[in-house]
Amino acid sequence: MVSGALGEYIPHGDDEEPGTGTPRGENTPRQRDRPRRGGGRPEQILGAVNLDRDLRITDFNLEAPVFEGIEPVPGLPFVDLLPPGDVPTVTRRLRQVLDTGEPHVARVQRLRRRDGSELVVSMSILAAAPPQEGLTVSLIAMARRLHLYAAETAIGTSLDIGETAQSLAESLLAWGDVAAIDLDFAVWTGEVVAGRPQGRVRLRRAALVPDRAWPDGYVTPGDDLPGDASRLLSHAIRRDDPAQAVVLPDRAAIERVLGSPRLARTLIPGDQAACVVCVPLVLDGEPPVVLGVAEVWRRADRPFEDSELFDLRELVARTAHHVDLARQHQREHTQVLALQRRLLPRSAGDTIETASVYQPATPDSAGVGGDWVNSFPLPDGRTAMVVGDVVGHGLGAAATMGQLSMEARALLSAGLAPGEVLEHLDETVSLLDDAESGLAAGYSALGSTCCIAVYDPVSHRVELASAGHLPPVLVPPDGTAGPVAVRPHPGLGAEFALREPFDVYTFAAPPGAMLALYTDGLVEDPAMSIDEGIGRLSDAVSAVDPWDRLDQAARRVVASLAPPHRRDDVTLLLARMIGYRKEDTATWRMPARGDAPARARALVTGLLERWGTREDTRDSVLLVVGELVANAVRFARGPLTVRLIRTGHGQLLCEVGDTGNGRPRLARKELLADSGRGLHVVHGLTTRWGVRWTDDGKVVWASVGR
Repeated sequence: MVSGALGEYIPHGDDEEPGTGTPRGENTPRQRDRPRRGGGRPEQILGAVNLDRDLRITDFNLEAPVFEGIEPVPGLPFVDLLPPGDVPTVTRRLRQVLDTGEPHVARVQRLRRRDGSELVVSMSILAAAPPQEGLTVSLIAMARRLHLYAAETAIGTSLDIGETAQSLAESLLAWGDVAAIDLDFAVWTGEVVAGRPQGRVRLRRAALVPDRAWPDGYVTPGDDLPGDASRLLSHAIRRDDPAQAVVLPDRAAIERVLGSPRLARTLIPGDQAACVVCVPLVLDGEPPVVLGVAEVWRRADRPFEDSELFDLRELVARTAHHVDLARQHQREHTQVLALQRRLLPRSAGDTIETASVYQPATPDSAGVGGDWVNSFPLPDGRTAMVVGDVVGHGLGAAATMGQLSMEARALLSAGLAPGEVLEHLDETVSLLDDAESGLAAGYSALGSTCCIAVYDPVSHRVELASAGHLPPVLVPPDGTAGPVAVRPHPGLGAEFALREPFDVYTFAAPPGAMLALYTDGLVEDPAMSIDEGIGRLSDAVSAVDPWDRLDQAARRVVASLAPPHRRDDVTLLLARMIGYRKEDTATWRMPARGDAPARARALVTGLLERWGTREDTRDSVLLVVGELVANAVRFARGPLTVRLIRTGHGQLLCEVGDTGNGRPRLARKELLADSGRGLHVVHGLTTRWGVRWTDDGKVVWASVGR
């Protein structure tokens, strides 16, 4: 019955009007030459083609305007209407219907227009009704509705606000010649937009299609719309009634709204007569929130029909929330990036050269990850390098990352060893992830990793501790590069594992050696094992010439290793060891006896004379060394170590190490007290002083200005 009805729909000669049985006269226009139906009436979308058993076209009716550009020719194969890639599949379906008589119903298919574009249809293949032989193919042009679905799906695939706006503009181009998206400036920057704007609306062009050369003065992506020119778009936004599409049918109406031909040139795409529809991007709510305006421009001789306006409003309404999601992601992305870049090393000291690279994951990721890297000088002249990877993405990971990074810096500056710092970070992660503050909020940082390395420029050695992090790569000045041998340890907060102390590894890093700390995004590749990735990193770092600028070398290493489509952040820290010259340091060991202060002052006096130190500085250093050694003799046991360092910042660093575990404290001054004045003397003569802990005791250090 359906095939018979379609057969009647198809003309069988030139004497009848298609589908009507009315004779066609010379002056009877073909259907596609008639004016298009307006007033919101449905467009004709049905077409039909008859085929013989050789799958050649015998007759057809594709007179509906929607099939314009599809040109079937009687006697030629039906598959000539298809894209080449679809020919085998459709041919198989046609043959199957011929052989079995079983129809193929409602399959989505593409047809080629003469201009190279494509029309999406729902195609059904039926056996022809007797007495006809062969096949009847029905074509229902549902391209507009299918386009709405496909557009919504495509627009929702990106969390980048520029790409989201671009996808929406490309989808809108199906209704016109030029499409543009103008967003409220607060949306563009990721800020919160609340309610309907009351004052002047500041709009920025976020997307414009097609991509072509535009005349001077025309607003292109990234440009702010002139305040007066935005009146046209504000008219669609600032209405008392619910936001609706605004249609201006010709150039005169547009210029009348703008009030100036000069302003019209900033918005109208060309010199021809044009019409425009402006559709607000609105988030439902009380009150509704307007994010911006979508515009579709086309020639004035093609006015917008009611059905087209309905489709445009539907598409924009369906996709407005994608724009808002991109805005929220933009805000979160900006905040996390600002935090992470704040943690990047600012400068290196005289004893070490550092360079870092941080590359966030692609904008389509769920958010920026929790990778961080930092290096900073410690008050006692050493340099700390910290790299970590917090589980998860977004603000939850960023907050944890910032807390762990700042806590690590504070504890290292307070003199704790790398292993002790990791113990505190491990406890912090466990506390952050308790039932109330962590898991209840839907985020867990358990299993985050961290690696801490501290470089001593006098002994040219590095202390290192790791919590589940990948091992650093060491490049000796005259050896083979490779990962530092680190025993695996669970990540931070891994309460499910056997709680073991964090091992501290000490290794030599002579001047010229290079250390690379990184996160897994740099070396992980689905096509190879993690060991192969670390091996590639070792090779890349080994290729760095000693005379290369370290920042350029770090970028080259990342460019050669980072995957093009990465799902995780990429972080790399390169550190080239310099250290102090031998003539700028001196170390003495002596027993903890009563004559130790006098002996230390005598040794320091000779050194300061060789260094040519000023007399007032020399007196201050001798007093500080004497008081520190006297305190060590009084409160500690075992041998003492005295070290003096001439730094490159106009400071003399005095260090006294002992085997005691008591922490010197600056007590309140008592006028009649017999003791306790030593640290006050040290405090008054130095720019800063402190304590760091060692495996067999502590070191009290003090810095005196030269």
